[in-house]
Amino acid sequence: MRVALCQLPISSDPGVNLARAREALARAAASGARLAILPEGTLASFGSDLAAAAGSYAAFCEGLADAARAHGIAVVAGLFEPGPGRADGLVYNTAVAIDTDGRLAATYRKIHLFDALGQRESDRMAAGAEPVVVGLAGLRVGILICYDVRFPEHARALVDRGAELIAIPAAWAAGLFKEEHWVTLVRARAIENTVWVAAADQVPDPAESGSRAPSGVGRSMLVDPMGVVQLDLGPRAAVCAGELDPGLTAEVRAVLPSLEHRRKDVFG
Repeated sequence: MRVALCQLPISSDPGVNLARAREALARAAASGARLAILPEGTLASFGSDLAAAAGSYAAFCEGLADAARAHGIAVVAGLFEPGPGRADGLVYNTAVAIDTDGRLAATYRKIHLFDALGQRESDRMAAGAEPVVVGLAGLRVGILICYDVRFPEHARALVDRGAELIAIPAAWAAGLFKEEHWVTLVRARAIENTVWVAAADQVPDPAESGSRAPSGVGRSMLVDPMGVVQLDLGPRAAVCAGELDPGLTAEVRAVLPSLEHRRKDVFG
């Protein structure tokens, strides 16, 4: 099946972002993709008032669902979700999974919050607590969000739950060695789990060039179970689809059965 990476600039205006997302999904479907991955925070830029932006969560989900249904394409997209019953104004950094019929199949709330390198995501967001694997377009998809990729046990838990693809919406900000970390970590999660990985990052929005809020470096990638980068979208906005062959996963695991060789008697 074909999987599309939608490497988008993200505005502070949810309406602008929904229009961009719908256009990207139309392009992805036209390229033959059955599944599209959008970035983390597709709803609004990180420099926005996230609590206010999260008020558009339901309408944004509905807009994505309409586009998914119209084009027959499944979607994984990062949004900001209101924190129900919370008086502290925190939101959830959430990825929604919408199937080809427009059904909301799952939501994943980011488990690992980015309190590192001068950022404190936990000041604005509440952490999730449940790994998620969901069926989309006939494929078992596990979801990580951005900083989650630094935690190999999280990706392994998704594979243990049957994930055939790990989808990673991200807003991977620039910084010292950050782009190298991104490429290395995305490939590592594929190699160590002999699994496909599709990672979709933001790119800066030229219309908001004065903002100091973190955006993404691009470099969205589709990586196969041997760690070969099948797609790398570089630094600019793009929508590009690549072929995901589940049969390759079986072939790789037949010659490289590292998952079978785990010593659970030693490591638990």
